[in-house]
Amino acid sequence: MHMKVAGVFTGRITKWVTVVFWVAVIAITGPLAGKLTGIEDNETSSWLPASAESTQALKLQERFQDTDVLPAIIVYERPGGVTAADQALAAEQAARVQDIQYVVSNQVVGPIKSQDGQALSTIVPVTIGVAGWDALADVIPEMRDEVGTGQGGLSIAVTGPAGVNGDFATAFAGIDGRLLIAAGLVVIVLLLLTYRSPVLWIFPLVSAGVALTAAQGIIYLFAKGDVITVNAQSTGILAVLVFGAGTDYALLLVARYREELRRHEDRHEAMALALHRAGPAILASAATVVIGMLCLVFAELNSTAGMGPVLAIGIGVGMLAMLTLLPALLVIAGRKVFWPMTPHFGSADHTADGIWARLGTRIAARPRTVWLGTCVVLGALALGLVQLDAKGLSYEDSFVNKPESITGQETYARHFDAGGGQPVVVISTADAAGPVADAMASVDGIAEVSDPVVKGGLALIDGTLSVGADSEAAQDIVGQVRDTVHGVPGADARVGGDSAILTDTLDAADADNRLIIPIVLGVVLLILALLLRALVAPLILLATVVLSYLAALGVSAVVFKQVFGFGGADAGFPLFVFVFLVALGIDYNIFLMTRVREEALKYGTRRGALIGLSSTGGVITSAGLVLAGTFAALGTIPMVFLAELGFAVAFGVLLDTLIVRSILVTALNLDIGRYVWWPSGLAKKPDDESSAMAEGDQVLVSQ
Repeated sequence: MHMKVAGVFTGRITKWVTVVFWVAVIAITGPLAGKLTGIEDNETSSWLPASAESTQALKLQERFQDTDVLPAIIVYERPGGVTAADQALAAEQAARVQDIQYVVSNQVVGPIKSQDGQALSTIVPVTIGVAGWDALADVIPEMRDEVGTGQGGLSIAVTGPAGVNGDFATAFAGIDGRLLIAAGLVVIVLLLLTYRSPVLWIFPLVSAGVALTAAQGIIYLFAKGDVITVNAQSTGILAVLVFGAGTDYALLLVARYREELRRHEDRHEAMALALHRAGPAILASAATVVIGMLCLVFAELNSTAGMGPVLAIGIGVGMLAMLTLLPALLVIAGRKVFWPMTPHFGSADHTADGIWARLGTRIAARPRTVWLGTCVVLGALALGLVQLDAKGLSYEDSFVNKPESITGQETYARHFDAGGGQPVVVISTADAAGPVADAMASVDGIAEVSDPVVKGGLALIDGTLSVGADSEAAQDIVGQVRDTVHGVPGADARVGGDSAILTDTLDAADADNRLIIPIVLGVVLLILALLLRALVAPLILLATVVLSYLAALGVSAVVFKQVFGFGGADAGFPLFVFVFLVALGIDYNIFLMTRVREEALKYGTRRGALIGLSSTGGVITSAGLVLAGTFAALGTIPMVFLAELGFAVAFGVLLDTLIVRSILVTALNLDIGRYVWWPSGLAKKPDDESSAMAEGDQVLVSQ
């Protein structure tokens, strides 16, 4: 960032203009940000691409029935056999729940007695078309209050698709607020520990809050215009990412500003220099994350494709706030914000004899041994990947706890066909309805086939599954049904339903993994090559981040299975962890290597590597702790996918910050020396071997 450009937003007058500008931005975007949750699309079917067969079937299904209606199932169980009193109670409750808002009263069916006589079930259709998916968060609890949980040996539970989705909606209800509070508390605590100032933490936190609000307002406009798909998952992660990455940028800038305050008496000049020197690294880091996130638009899954732009907007706005609003606020406040550790003009900088300088001298003694040993350890951690089961999560495995809908689903499966309420749906031509129904009935796992419903030249046929609709067995049955009905001449059959949607979701996620990971790697490599004006260093940095990712994934897989007892991982889990860790993990290498290059131009690569480590070690470690802490906040949401994502990214960031960046990259820089900058001219600048740090030498930080 050019010196004159760096000082534009923090001059004696322009600092006030900058603050006024952001106040105006908040005035405009604040009201829009409050509307964002109102246009979230949380329905599973809307996450699929239009080309998916289940999506096509769902659109055709709308000609026959209201696809915005989901069945709730009230299941009653008495192990010794239901009594006449139980049946009377169930009938009475079936009449009462018809008065609940959004219940389709004229379509309530039951109570139905199971063949073994130990259970009853009542099917209660719930419409979500008007109020949306989140309406289930109100309807299902009200229905449960109405029917209770049973007594005297009779158990009652509300389950079915509406019940399960209602528990999903409840888990996601208020996700933005909960994550915002959790991430904010983490940032406050870590900034207090980092700065040891009772005031300074306020400025990065306020800047991050402003950035989040502005980003939410912009995202609302895109979502309202149907440009992107927004759901509770993406908006929740948005809050975590803006606070985490935004605070990272703030830490880097404040650290450089504090350095310059010791060298310059005028705080405006000090901030201009800090922006001039730290700005390029922050810009490059943010650009890497933004472009990495935008690579997600190539995903087949609409939920993944929509998340990319949402997070990219958040990072972009966060970066702008940290490079304009935060510097302006700091300059307005003056040096006193650092109290009691105020950086006075001419005061000493102790990074030269700190812990990171001492670590550098130790690595310099045997750099090759250090980086080889580190690679072996990371490789060993990556072996845990053999325990990673990322084949999707059943409804039961999706919750950290076991809500009523899951226990009710288990009860229902013991006494009725497990797939009841979630049939496999086949839409065919009317002329081929009979052969299609016969073909469907011939598939093992289809317990019952309905009579075809013919309308407008098309026929709808439901097939009841004998297994749970969210099981792997159900996915196999869907494949068999498709193979069978696709072979019926003239049927032009489309197979849909919840099991088909899940099958297509997993297939799309697998395709996204194969497509997007190579794209992200290529984009990050290109950005690093342009930034560092070299090829060897970017290849090395990318390799270290990938190794860190594999190690983090390996450890996470073991912890998920052996410690937390989770039943697997979402199919998109490896991709999300990859994008976050590669895009965010490369940040720390950018922060380090831009400083190393700056010092290498003066002193040579080996000495520059040690100066870069000693001068950035503290701030990068603090940044890593903040980012890890904010992602760990995802664990406050009782959903396995978010808990796993939060743990894996948090652990990976810490691994990258404490081990990969500080030890592995530094050791490689020291061992390879000036050749890391090949083919740039810096690769020809010989190292001054006399300045290469021997153990016990002191790192001299350039002034």
